[in-house]
Amino acid sequence: MICLISDARVRKLLYFVFVGGVGFVVDGGVLTLLSQFFEFDIYLSRLWSFSTATLITWRLNRTLTFQHDADPSMQKRVEYGRYLLVQTSGALANLAVFSLIIEIHQPMKAIPIVPLFIGAIFGLIINFTGSRYWVFRKRNDKEKNV
Repeated sequence: MICLISDARVRKLLYFVFVGGVGFVVDGGVLTLLSQFFEFDIYLSRLWSFSTATLITWRLNRTLTFQHDADPSMQKRVEYGRYLLVQTSGALANLAVFSLIIEIHQPMKAIPIVPLFIGAIFGLIINFTGSRYWVFRKRNDKEKNV
């Protein structure tokens, strides 16, 4: 794949944002499909949509964003478990920031996209940092023996 961006850190962040966009579309699509077309419970639908999006973004980030960083000695289920934990932490931070903004500044209820966007930035920071430095990080020989 040809990439005009030379800084690897910026390239990884851009790929991560792209994969996140794919995850958002998958999440929203599955949520809509299950809750609107099949009339599943909204919370059950949300659980399935988040789980599906997380699985897809893990695979995409593993093969695209962090393709050279993944530790080949780590079992994929362990790596996915870490990824799921990081994604859940990011989602909780997103929700906390969103809720805090709404509570502190009530007029934001009328334009919820603003606190949603700000919350998403916090979630992105947590998700990218956790993925880069914990989920898809090669361990050196000293760490492998510990």
